[in-house]
Parts: sequence; C-alpha cells; structure tokens
Amino acid sequence: MAQGFVHLHNHTEYSLLDGACRIGELTARCSELGMPAVAITDHGVLYGAIDFYRAAKKSNIKAIIGCEVYIAPRSRFDKQPKVDDDLAHFILLAKNAEGYQNLVKIVSLAFIEGFYYKPRVDRDLLETYREGLIALSGCVAGEIPQLLIAGNYDAAVNTAKYYDELFGRGNFYLELQDHGMPEEKKVCQLLCRISDETGIPVVATNDAHYLNKGDAAVHDVLLCIQTGTVVSNEQRMRFPGNEFYIKNEEEMSRLFHYRPDAIANSLVIADQCKVEFDFSKFYLPYFNLPAGTTEEDYLSRLVWEKLPLKYPDADESIKKRLDYELKTIIEMGFAAYFLIVWDLVRWAKENHVPVGPGRGSAAGSLVSYLLGITAIDPLKYNLIFERFLN
Repeated sequence: MAQGFVHLHNHTEYSLLDGACRIGELTARCSELGMPAVAITDHGVLYGAIDFYRAAKKSNIKAIIGCEVYIAPRSRFDKQPKVDDDLAHFILLAKNAEGYQNLVKIVSLAFIEGFYYKPRVDRDLLETYREGLIALSGCVAGEIPQLLIAGNYDAAVNTAKYYDELFGRGNFYLELQDHGMPEEKKVCQLLCRISDETGIPVVATNDAHYLNKGDAAVHDVLLCIQTGTVVSNEQRMRFPGNEFYIKNEEEMSRLFHYRPDAIANSLVIADQCKVEFDFSKFYLPYFNLPAGTTEEDYLSRLVWEKLPLKYPDADESIKKRLDYELKTIIEMGFAAYFLIVWDLVRWAKENHVPVGPGRGSAAGSLVSYLLGITAIDPLKYNLIFERFLN
C-alpha cells in the first residue's frame, strides 16, 4: 500500500544540457500524481528557483527550493589539475527563509570563490551557512556513496556522522537511489546499515532527469549535445537504462519496499520545507547613504547639483521637467533603484568597464542623463519620460 511520496532530487532545464524536465511540466506531473510537493535541485545553480516556485503555485503544489552542489575534495580555493576536479555531489534543501538565504550564499560563493570547472563548495562554506537547511547524501557520485563503493566503510560512517552533527539530527538524510545499477544496490544496503547503526534517517529519491520513462532517448541526445559527441559513439558518457524519470508513489514504494521509512521520510522533509516568496514588494540592494539623509533627498540633491554641469543655461521648462520626473520617481518608490543603478554605472566607468550609452525603461529620462546612467541627451533628441510610467 502506497503511503505517499515526494520527489526531492530533480533536474530541470536549468541543469543545462543535462536536465530534460521542463519546469511547468514537472510541477504539473507531480500534481497530477497527487504528490503534495516537489523539489528543484539543479546542478550547482539556483536560477530556476523563481520560475519553479511560480509554476508550483500554478499547479497547486508546494515548491521545495534546493540545489545539488559540488563538494571540492579539499578547500574550494584549491584548484590543482587532476586533484581538485574530482567532485562529490550533495543535496541541499531550504527549510525556511534563512535556509534559502544561506543556500543563495553557498551557491554564489561556489561560483565566486570555488569555481574550477564547476562551482564548488567545501566544508567551511557548509559550516558557515548550515542553518535552515536539510542535506541529503546524494547519488552514487556523493561523498559517502563513493567511500562505500571504494570499500571504506568506516570513513563513510565518520563522514555521515560529521554531516549529521553539522546539520543536526533530522536535517541530514542518507539518500537511497535505485535505477538498476549494481553499485546502487551495494550502496543502498550499506547506507541502510549505517542508518541502523547510527540512527541517521534514510530517504528515497529517484534523481529525475526527464519526466517520463519514454523520454530517456531524448535525454540521451541532450547529453550528446553537452559532450559534443553523437549517439552512435559507444564510448561516450551516457545514463544507464531508462529509470531516471518521475516515478509515481507506487513505483517508489515497490522499489524500496524493504525500507518504508525511506518513502515516509520524503513526506517528513517536504512538510519541513516552507519557503515562501513575496512578489508584492521590491527587494533592492542596500545603498549606503550619507548620514542624516534619505534616498529621496540624496537623489534630488545629486540631480540638482548636476543640472548646471549639463545645462548651464537651463530655463524654467527644463527645471519643471526635472521636478516632474523626480516627483514621479519618488512617488513610485524608485529613488533607491535610481541610486543603485547610478552607483553601478559610475563604478563601471571609473574602472574602465564599458557600459554603452545606456538604455532601458527610463532611457528618455532627464534624471538618468544627469546622473550619467545614460549618455544621450533626452532634450536634444526629444525623448520622453512617460514610457517609464508604463
């Protein structure tokens, strides 16, 4: 008897040239199967999160925001050929707003500091930003499964204990997968043994890279595009079999009949993950204002100070237009936005980064021209500000 199941390890089209699950189709399919939630865990990135969240809402299913990160064998700062390109897979899921923010930090720093062939994290990064996250041990390319395959059972146990202590009991799970690969059978058996010995819970996942079983051939073509080869090449990278799809709860329950707790724990994890996005507000970077001033006052002061530099003989019509634009920008709540864009463009110009003449929804704005955001005189070319209002 199936007891319900949630897919917690899935790759969408944002796992570029690897995931063949279209986000809208993924959320719709899981909703159709009666699942209460579904996760996104693309390789090393989070840029599908918002599209995924919106699609899940549309499908009346909970969105679980996560990522399959790459763990560097040493520090994320070490980048030695044939040593530091041996990466381990690891799943991180956000439980709450703090967890999502920490996940964003981890993924961002994996690119900024740890990128070497792929964006990489390390234990230091996970220790710093562990709060609000649930971790899964990953597929057979994970750190613990690789130790088990190599016959290092004690090291695998110690690694499992490390992550259990790091994330806290109930926030780290040993991940069971079975796509028909012999090494997975061995790993599952040993992971269950570790679970029984340590009390660390297990959870079943299916590492979905495509939606339906029949999509395996299409995914195979996608891998060929990624690796620059052809389907007829027998030596190329490929996925074994056709089991990397969104299975229904009956299929998953049959597959892991010997560990019903692994199926049940997918629901436990889904219930814990409660990340919500509020699209009714603007979330802008913080602009460092001079003491004793507001964003609105500072923007106005900057613009009026720059007016004589661009228009030494500005008449009343120019001043009236400038006053109208500033009033509109302030009333719409965009003072901080203009200051941020001004700061970005100013820094780029000072550091010899090409920015072009400038464009955008406020390209005809006198305020933008005076701040240096754009380089085209709106009065000379009779450009209007009203387009910004639309």
